[in-house]
Amino acid sequence: QVQLVESGGGLVQAGGSLRLSCAASGNSFSINAMGWYRQAPGKQRELVASITSNENSNYADSVKGRFTISTDNAKSTVYLQMNRLKPDDTAVYYCSALLNFGIQQRRYWGQGTQVTVSS
Repeated sequence: QVQLVESGGGLVQAGGSLRLSCAASGNSFSINAMGWYRQAPGKQRELVASITSNENSNYADSVKGRFTISTDNAKSTVYLQMNRLKPDDTAVYYCSALLNFGIQQRRYWGQGTQVTVSS
């Protein structure tokens, strides 16, 4: 059974920084890609950043230049360094992992972590 465990959310003032972590645990998988999504109240869940196993990354336009996604493949962990945070970044952030089980792929989600940016 695969679990994604997130940490690092919290309350920060505008202009501040936070670092989110997400560790995947379980057996018999390899990582295809991992990413972070967010959902603000009354809005749809949106992709924030993603990174593939060969470290190709992709960012939402709204976070480019402020957020950085990275991985530690040995630990099956993905990080999201968030700098120069804005109140509009306030949301529940969800980790997502696309994992390979042989020739099959499955997507898993973390439980979500709240990020609140005060003005």
